[in-house]
Amino acid sequence: MNINHGKYLGVDYGDVRTGIAECDISGMLASGITTLKEGGMKNTAKRVAEEAEKRSCKKIIIGLPKNMDGTEGDRVGVIKAFAELLSGFTDIEIDFYDERMSTMVAYRYLGATETYGKKRRASVDTLSAEIILQGYIDRERNEKK
Repeated sequence: MNINHGKYLGVDYGDVRTGIAECDISGMLASGITTLKEGGMKNTAKRVAEEAEKRSCKKIIIGLPKNMDGTEGDRVGVIKAFAELLSGFTDIEIDFYDERMSTMVAYRYLGATETYGKKRRASVDTLSAEIILQGYIDRERNEKK
């Protein structure tokens, strides 16, 4: 275990809601933090940068919604525009993680825990960010082996 890994911030960007997660300093476990409802890409980018700075994160991981065949669809352009805006608010390194299926997995988890209605809508984006970030740090750890 590398205790000097440093914190990462995971982001599941959405036009209305953006899920945020962070990993512990050892880089082992991602945890959901909150769902932002800032309104507008610029306001959301600014708030994500503030969260990353406040939490002393060394990297920001943004979910990249690829198509099931691995190609980049229309939504990828929106995510890359968000990342570009975000980079104007922070010097923290930004990376992407293929988020295919993350929201579907989040809905499955919430269904298994019988979380429905308003509570489900309030937590799905945060859980998706957690799934994205956990996938990223797991992949990173496996590549070092």
